[in-house]
Amino acid sequence: MSEILCQWLNRELKVSRTVSPKSFAKAFSNGYLIGEVLYKFELQSDFAEFSESRGSTAKLNNFSRLEPTLHLLGVQFDQNVAQSIITEKPGAATKLLYQLYIALQKKKKTGLTGLEIQTMQPQTNLRLQTLKSEAFRERLKNLIPRQTDFNLMRVTYRFQEKCKQMKEDLARIHFEKFEKFQKLEEEQRHFNIEKQRLNRRRQNEIMAKIQAAIIQIPKPEPNRTLKALEAQKLMKKKKEAEDVANEIKKFEALIKKDLQAKESASKASLETTDQTATDLLNTYSDDDYIKKIQKRLEEDAFAREQREKRRRRLLMDQLIAHEAQEEAYREEQLIHRLMRQSQQERRIAVQLMHVRHEKEVLWQNRIFREKQYEERRLKDFQDALDREAALAKQAKIDFAEQTLREKETHEKIAVERAQARFEKHYGICAEILDQILDLCTKVADYRLLTDNLIPHKMMHDWKELFFSGKPIYEQASLKNGITEPTEEHLIELDKRNLLDKNDYEEYKNMVGEWALPEDMANSSPPSNNHILGHVLQRLIEKSNPSQDDATETELPSYAVKGCFLGKTLSGKTTVLKYLQKEFSIRVLSIDSLVNEAIRAFNDNEQASGLRPVRRENKGEPRLDPREISKIQDPNALSVPAVSGKATPKKEDVMTDEDEYLKPSDSFLNLSLRAQLGAKSEQLLKKGKSVPDILLVNIMVNAIKEIPANESWVIDGFPMTLNQAQLLEEALTGYQKKFMEAEKKKAQMPTLALGPTLSKEVTPIPSAFDFAILLDISDNLSLDRMNDIIAKELSHEISHENIAQQEVSTCQERDGDNNLRDQIHHRIVGFLDNWPLLEEWFTEPQNILTKINAEIDEGALCQRVKEFFANEIANKKLKVEKILEEKEAEKKAAASGAEAPTTRPPLPSEAEKDKEMHLHRETSKLSPGKGKTPSVSPKGKTPGGKIPVKKSPAGSVETSPTPTAPPPPKPGSEEWVYVTEPIPEELPSFLLPYWELIEKSYINHIKTVLRYLRDNQHTILSYLYDTRTNFQEFLRRPDHKQDFVAQWQADFNSVPEDLWEDEETKAELHQRVNDLRDRLWDICDARKEEAEQERVDIINESWLQDSVGIIMNHFFSLMQAEVNRFQDTKRLLQDYYRAMESKIPLEDSKKFTRIPLIQVDSRDISENQLRIPLVPRISISPENVAIKPKLKALLKGKIDPTLEGLESNFEVDEKIVMDTWQQASLTISHMVAAEVHQRLIEEEKELPPMDSKEKSPQSGANKKAKKEKEAPKKKKAEKKGKGKSSPVAEVSPITVSPEELAEMERRNELKLRIKEEHLAALQMEEAATQFRLELIKTKALAVLEDLVTKVVDVYKFMEKWLGQRYLNEMASIEKLTEVARYYIETSTKIQNEIYLSQEDFYINGDIKVFPDAVPPTRPPPVEKEEDGTLTIEQLDSLRDQFLDMAPKGIIGNKAFTDILLDLVTLNLGTNNFPSSWMHLTQPDLQEITSLLTVNSEFVDWRKFLMVTAMPWPIPLEEELLETLQRFKALDEAQTGTITFEQYKQAGLWFTGDEDVKIPENPLEPLPFNRQEHLIEFFFRLFADCEKDPPQLDYTQMLLYFACHPDTMEGVYRALSVAVGTHIFRRVETPVLIADKTSISTVSPNEEFPEAEDMTREERELKGEKDERDQKEEEIPDNANPEKISMETLLKVFGGGSEVLDANRFASYLKIENIYAENFIKTFQDLGAKNLEPVEVNLLLKHPYIQDLIANYLDYKIPDIKMILQRSDHAQGSDGERSPSRLTEEKK
Repeated sequence: MSEILCQWLNRELKVSRTVSPKSFAKAFSNGYLIGEVLYKFELQSDFAEFSESRGSTAKLNNFSRLEPTLHLLGVQFDQNVAQSIITEKPGAATKLLYQLYIALQKKKKTGLTGLEIQTMQPQTNLRLQTLKSEAFRERLKNLIPRQTDFNLMRVTYRFQEKCKQMKEDLARIHFEKFEKFQKLEEEQRHFNIEKQRLNRRRQNEIMAKIQAAIIQIPKPEPNRTLKALEAQKLMKKKKEAEDVANEIKKFEALIKKDLQAKESASKASLETTDQTATDLLNTYSDDDYIKKIQKRLEEDAFAREQREKRRRRLLMDQLIAHEAQEEAYREEQLIHRLMRQSQQERRIAVQLMHVRHEKEVLWQNRIFREKQYEERRLKDFQDALDREAALAKQAKIDFAEQTLREKETHEKIAVERAQARFEKHYGICAEILDQILDLCTKVADYRLLTDNLIPHKMMHDWKELFFSGKPIYEQASLKNGITEPTEEHLIELDKRNLLDKNDYEEYKNMVGEWALPEDMANSSPPSNNHILGHVLQRLIEKSNPSQDDATETELPSYAVKGCFLGKTLSGKTTVLKYLQKEFSIRVLSIDSLVNEAIRAFNDNEQASGLRPVRRENKGEPRLDPREISKIQDPNALSVPAVSGKATPKKEDVMTDEDEYLKPSDSFLNLSLRAQLGAKSEQLLKKGKSVPDILLVNIMVNAIKEIPANESWVIDGFPMTLNQAQLLEEALTGYQKKFMEAEKKKAQMPTLALGPTLSKEVTPIPSAFDFAILLDISDNLSLDRMNDIIAKELSHEISHENIAQQEVSTCQERDGDNNLRDQIHHRIVGFLDNWPLLEEWFTEPQNILTKINAEIDEGALCQRVKEFFANEIANKKLKVEKILEEKEAEKKAAASGAEAPTTRPPLPSEAEKDKEMHLHRETSKLSPGKGKTPSVSPKGKTPGGKIPVKKSPAGSVETSPTPTAPPPPKPGSEEWVYVTEPIPEELPSFLLPYWELIEKSYINHIKTVLRYLRDNQHTILSYLYDTRTNFQEFLRRPDHKQDFVAQWQADFNSVPEDLWEDEETKAELHQRVNDLRDRLWDICDARKEEAEQERVDIINESWLQDSVGIIMNHFFSLMQAEVNRFQDTKRLLQDYYRAMESKIPLEDSKKFTRIPLIQVDSRDISENQLRIPLVPRISISPENVAIKPKLKALLKGKIDPTLEGLESNFEVDEKIVMDTWQQASLTISHMVAAEVHQRLIEEEKELPPMDSKEKSPQSGANKKAKKEKEAPKKKKAEKKGKGKSSPVAEVSPITVSPEELAEMERRNELKLRIKEEHLAALQMEEAATQFRLELIKTKALAVLEDLVTKVVDVYKFMEKWLGQRYLNEMASIEKLTEVARYYIETSTKIQNEIYLSQEDFYINGDIKVFPDAVPPTRPPPVEKEEDGTLTIEQLDSLRDQFLDMAPKGIIGNKAFTDILLDLVTLNLGTNNFPSSWMHLTQPDLQEITSLLTVNSEFVDWRKFLMVTAMPWPIPLEEELLETLQRFKALDEAQTGTITFEQYKQAGLWFTGDEDVKIPENPLEPLPFNRQEHLIEFFFRLFADCEKDPPQLDYTQMLLYFACHPDTMEGVYRALSVAVGTHIFRRVETPVLIADKTSISTVSPNEEFPEAEDMTREERELKGEKDERDQKEEEIPDNANPEKISMETLLKVFGGGSEVLDANRFASYLKIENIYAENFIKTFQDLGAKNLEPVEVNLLLKHPYIQDLIANYLDYKIPDIKMILQRSDHAQGSDGERSPSRLTEEKK
């Protein structure tokens, strides 16, 4: 039964797991497969909740869900059955599956689903079943142990099994010991027995000798004693033996005589009769028989002779033995008589021999005992060896299992890491894809808003957001106040800041949207103000002086420093040991250093001096004795935070702070290494890891102890990025310098750069010269660890010095065990930390080198050695290069010290020393030369010695000497900036002031640009809404359709008799005219409303407000530029006045405010205004003449409604120009006022200076006079009275040359300060003027673009309005034409006329009055054609034959009688066509003979199939394809299908004929015969006794395998039976039969009606020809399929069948006459048990070939030929002429 169930589950249901009878109970123990079976029958809808696990929870879940379904099917199932299945009780699962199989088969017959079955149950049963299911689940839960209990039981069972196994092993060991002990005892016992036996034998021998020594005189023996009797018997036997021997000798002599006589006679006869014997032998052929007889006789004689010889030999041996016995007896008697001794002598001899024997026994026992001791010692030693070998073997097994588990663990970790990487990658890709979709949808939205014209700025912003990973769509609104910012608000703030930054960069650099327009392309943008940058740079340097790095005088070392990194067991230590042998280097291992530090603390290592530890390198963490106690906290050291991230503090650090060692005098006296070891030991004792800062300090302390010129390499450290950064900071101090550089960089101004870029911090050389990664794979690391442990196991097996090795290798074993436990964590930790470490060693200075460590150890060491030697050479070259550079710098400094002596403005020595002392720190930051070109100031003389008194607008004068080089301009590369001392407090308030300037300027610009960006989105949305709203307004509903519907109703209501009346037509035309006028009025009114709506939209104030807001934004940009200029001017003024030691001026003037546009019309008092407002006046279009430029904007005819827009645009353009001019003039006035202030101060200081300078030796007064005469009149008027006052004459005063030089230096200094100050102002003025002009140009462009967009929208509105009006008028005209057409044709309008807005059409789907009812078409009727039976006649014959012979077989005589009865006029009028009515009895007998099977019976199904022709005769390929379709639908492989499946599969032809529908509705449709034939064939061959009827499709296709060619039909039937093509073998008789069959099928010449060959016959002939061609190329391995006996009987005769029980049937059995021959054929082919044989072998059998050639059941009988012959014989009375046939058809 289990095999049947397994076949059902595996083949039919195809469950997910293959089930075998052996594993049946286990496979169904968890209930999953039972649920899968029910799910395949659509009974278990919750199969997705089932679990394949074998845990108790999964089993409880599965069986709880199975219980309701099984009860629904009626299967007996309770908690006992479930427990039996779960516990895998034999037969429980099989029984349940068998019941389930029966129930499912019943369910399959009903065809109901689980839901339908459940619905059919009463409601009370459902509730009761629910309660039962819950109770079942609780009871089953109690019966099934929990998974934890089960796991515990399983663990307990495993341990019990292990304990049992151990007990069995112990018992086996004890039993083996006991057996060995018993064996030893048995051997000892046998030894003792053998020893006793030998002793007894010796004693017996001695006693025998003693007894033999006793001489006894024998008494005379009487005759009647036993010995006498025995002697007599012996003599008697001897005598008898002698007599027998004599008789034998006589007998042998007689035999010898006879043999000699015979031999002589035979020799004589052979010579005389040789030829005669030969002839006789040849004649009778008996020579062999005679020779055998002779040979037998010779063998018998030889055997007899040998027996006699053996008998004689035996007798002789017995005689010799008897004689020897007698001789021995005589000798013994003689010895007994010779030996005569006394009794005492024998006793003494016995005692002596006994004593000697006892001594030997004692000696043997001692030897044996010593042997036992030696064997016991050897046995114990061997047992110890065996025990160790067993333990080693078990250890190896455990090691192999542990290795396998470790590999599995590593693979699991690798899979998890790969999965994590995949999830991370997938998340990134999904996020990018979402952003791409957002970008696409955003672009699509704005294409809709902007009519496919997206602004470049928007697209650029979206790309920036996309590239930066920010969401493009708004996540949260930032307009309202944010009380608690959420994540969405933070994202929006980041987006806004990013866009603001990009907009500001574009504005600052004048690119993108702020690129220079065409009219400004010729003017170059302003250059950087180097003077202002120099001022700010000097203030920054003054406030934050940098440490002088030049104090470092250390010489570079030739020592090479590096580190070796890699995974665990990558070979670092091995390679370093090799390098240590080859080179003089120090290897530092962090593990050994920590151990040494702890050992130093335990050894109480004292410091050499009681001084705090000092750092040799900058940035190294200080470690004073007072701070040692703070090291307990891993983050307590004053090491700056790495990478801007504070090291997280552990929570338990502070709680343990009191437990640490408190610094005492003895502790502070310890060495630094001992102190660090103390902290490490205390942390390790508490089970904590040593923090990174402590490890780094231990490493740094060890490095400091190494001499400067000795190379060192670190083994496996640093392991994390934090350790690398701490070590780098401790050795180089990079973090402190990096933070200082970042701080300076943050303080550097962004709006003005210095003449030279700030000296960036050069990359500090790394603490390492190289870093080597020994790269190995994870698997190799595990393999090396396993090799180490395996090697240790092999060493443990050896027996040499076991006791000594246990002590020495104990620690190594512990270390290896720890390594095995931590290997996975170390590998994972390295993989996690290595990417950051690789980036650390690669980015600043690429010192990382990767070496493949998977090669041989020697090759690896050699490769590392070459690399290290190369590094030593490179370090030597690098150090020599640095020394050469230092020497060159010293020489350059020495030569540069002499160069300043040649400069013209020489200060005094004291002044020079003072300046050098004051400016020592700033000398590096302010060199004498700039790097960028500067704009030359206006109105300045190039001379550097003469004070400038001319206005900035003055012309430039050249030096009188043309050969002299021109003096440098301020801000140029040659200009030497003035670095006079400034007050110490000046940077403290100027720097914050400049930071405030920068911050306010940048924030102001960003805010305005953000508003402009948002305003652009608002404008696009408003214009789109305006367009869509106006289009919706144009599409608003009208009431034209109501008037049209009313007119149509009135038109159709006119009586039909008035349609032709002319007055009626005139009246209808008038109504059409009235309707048209009314519709025209509606269109005109709607047009006026649309025009008014457009005017209202144009007259809205949105455009004016938007333009005003945009103008205010650009005015705000101008205000920001003006504010920046004012603040910069004030800063420069304060700085240069402080350099001149003057008091800063108090600027009483207020900051300039650029007026804004007043958007609303509210009146605001002047006191409330902080910013002046300009009222915006709209100019009426009547008062303004449009300029050509504005006409160009209109692009066509001037629209009166748009003239106001253009006029307002001109006014706005004028306001922008005025505001720009005002801002520009304000800046120019500020510069002029500053220059004027300078001139006033110079004039005030001029008189005393002139009196002191009147010296005949100096020519400076002449130059000063020339300078006074040069200024322009405009500046002279501004000077006032100060300039026109006369200079008082002073008597000449003698001045010393030193004082004169000092005065010249001061004048020169003031002149340079003035030039530098004015040049800075002029540069700033030029930059501001350029920015203002750019803002003005941009503002005009934006306004013009906005007005253009709005005008385009208004023009589109006008275009849409006009186009819609024209379309509506055209639709009204079409309506009028249609109405007039119907009036003139006098027909009603049945379909609805639809007129709405601009659409007009006649709706064919809606009719205003119903159509006339069409006449019903009669059903199709089949007509008789050419004697073909109709479907109705075929069904009638089938019903009659089915009633008479349900099995399909009927006798031939009975069949002829039935046909004769049916064709008579009174009975068969409706059963046959008229052409059949003329058939006579011989014709019917001929038809019966064609259909006869086995000469006695007729298959009436074949008769109906033939009479149903014409139908397409199938090809063999079509039959096989149809068979495959049937098998595909037959899922249960029962061999039968239902009618629905039959229709789904179809036959080789379809009923979809092109039926031509007649135009006349009263004419019936043509009859589709093929479609009805398909259904008839199912009724013909199906078994109607079953419900529903079942069709044996193979049997049906065997009927259709019939063919006009006999052999072809048989091969087609075999192909159908086997299911594949059967190759036909070509033979000559077959070809003759083919010709005969074809000739029989072909029409006769006597019947001209059959001259045309039908399509079927042509197809069959073509198929035959094609098959003949294929038969020529039969492959060698053709038809390897196997065919069974049943299939063969089905093809040839169908086996034994019982005839139908009716009046025509005989009650005999039809026996298959081929069965016996088939059995013999199968046995001939080797199938003894009638198993299936291959088809190709079967077809080669002669019987099968003969049967195929002569089998006629698969030949299609030609009944048409008989019908045609009968019609021809009837003549003109029975013949149907074509004319009559045509009339009948009509």
